[in-house]
Amino acid sequence: MLIAQDEIFGPVMALMKFKTIEEAIQRANNTRYGLAAGIITKDLNAANTVSRSIRAGIIWINCYFAFDRDCPYGGYKMSGFGRDSGMQGLYEYLHTKSVVTPIYNSPWF
Repeated sequence: MLIAQDEIFGPVMALMKFKTIEEAIQRANNTRYGLAAGIITKDLNAANTVSRSIRAGIIWINCYFAFDRDCPYGGYKMSGFGRDSGMQGLYEYLHTKSVVTPIYNSPWF
């Protein structure tokens, strides 16, 4: 289904049946995109397994579209160019620099 393979922005949710967790993971990862995913379950072990296996930038468990300003947001694959929010959102604006200066007459030498 096109709705399950493209990034649809709007008040839309695509639901698909599956027989095994492995099948659900395979279907979730079989797309060019990976912005976000949602998992609804009462089984915390299943939620942890699936969330570690799905290639998406943010995964919500038993909620959806919940944000915190410290939570990095951005996608995998064709769903993004970096991260917004959190410390990871700052990395795009920073340049790492090393400065080395010899200190003479230091008690450490």
